[in-house]
Amino acid sequence: MDAVFVDANPALAAVAERLREPGDRLAINRDPNIAPADLPRVLGEAGIAVIDHTALPLDVARACAGLRHVVFLGTGARSYMDPEALRDERGIAVHTVKGYGDTAVAECAFGLLWAAARGFARMDREMRAGTWQRTDGLQLTGKTVGLVGFGGIAAEMARLCAGIGMRVLAWNRTPRTHPGVAFVPLERLLAESDAVSLHLLLTDETRGFLSAERIGAMKPGALLVNTARGALVDEAALEAALRAGRLAGAGLDVFAVEPLPAGHPFTALPTVTLSAHSAFRTAEAGDNLIRAALDHCRRIAADG
Repeated sequence: MDAVFVDANPALAAVAERLREPGDRLAINRDPNIAPADLPRVLGEAGIAVIDHTALPLDVARACAGLRHVVFLGTGARSYMDPEALRDERGIAVHTVKGYGDTAVAECAFGLLWAAARGFARMDREMRAGTWQRTDGLQLTGKTVGLVGFGGIAAEMARLCAGIGMRVLAWNRTPRTHPGVAFVPLERLLAESDAVSLHLLLTDETRGFLSAERIGAMKPGALLVNTARGALVDEAALEAALRAGRLAGAGLDVFAVEPLPAGHPFTALPTVTLSAHSAFRTAEAGDNLIRAALDHCRRIAADG
């Protein structure tokens, strides 16, 4: 079964070229900015679409005559398509890639936590503008971090935080255990954590999970880190809490609308450190991602 990588950026295209084996029937479309309406043309009669970030609405899928499988590069396919509708109405199976960037994402979350705690982004901006701006930071050693959602990324985040002497709390929707991590009710986690880091998948149930009420339940002066999905957070409520000083800062890699629109309120908040949805972007994670996607394609092709 033929496959097309429909929206390869230069870096991922190069990785796919390097890891592709002679028997792999994979075409690479090197236009990362295609519109969803272009997908039927790009795919042709191919049965497998490898998708990095392009939306696949149901009406577009209906026009992709040969499409039977989507290999989505990551775990957040629901941000770009409706897997159940594609399965039920078009017989298209959506496959995701898990675990490829657990360490990369955790390191980004850890870095955003440090940056938010010490005000590095604000000092950098002010110094470039000619102002000697010094701020008091939060010492993280001995503080409590709360991990909301606990999978592979959160486990790596727990390792990093424990390594600098932080107390690690976690909450998960299903029971979990992990060495060195205390699993507690969400209300307790929010109330006791000096920093909260989000690690939930985005689903209908988790959309807007960190609501105004839950933000209000966080420990005064706490930090928020989000490397999961922007839609997990009530952004207006977060903005209000930051402006009021109820939360000390935030490190954000993901947003409800991406790219972050010019003039977004977060860009004017000095206590917010921004990252362009790049938590998973390391060479190591890229290799893991494409290798896993190619393995998916090979299994699908072998099954006919």
